[in-house]
Amino acid sequence: MHNEMLRKLARLIAWGRVGIGIGAVTTPSLVLRPWVGEVGDDVPARMLARTMGGRDLVLGLGTLRALSVSDAEGRPWVALGGVADAVDAVAGIVAFSHLPRRTRWGILALTLGAAVISARAAIALDPSTR
Repeated sequence: MHNEMLRKLARLIAWGRVGIGIGAVTTPSLVLRPWVGEVGDDVPARMLARTMGGRDLVLGLGTLRALSVSDAEGRPWVALGGVADAVDAVAGIVAFSHLPRRTRWGILALTLGAAVISARAAIALDPSTR
């Protein structure tokens, strides 16, 4: 994949992270239900969604800010976002049989895809690989 396309995808993932973060903070049940089903309506689950949403929001905004400065500045943010997505994917694989049947494949594809694209983008943002 071309470096400019990877930069655009890294920004798109960061914007998605901002959107998910805002959604998790403001309407946690709505964000949680596709991930965990009806337990997403529980108060402890909503609290956890808000805390994780805050982290996603900050990670997304930090990535966007860093990418606006330079590739070198954005690279670690993109890579760390990819690590977060990889952790989400592993957690989804571990809990796969307990996740909602209608959404589990989509959530797994989203997290794995974001992790792979972020890893490739982080490599492409490294000036020594050009």
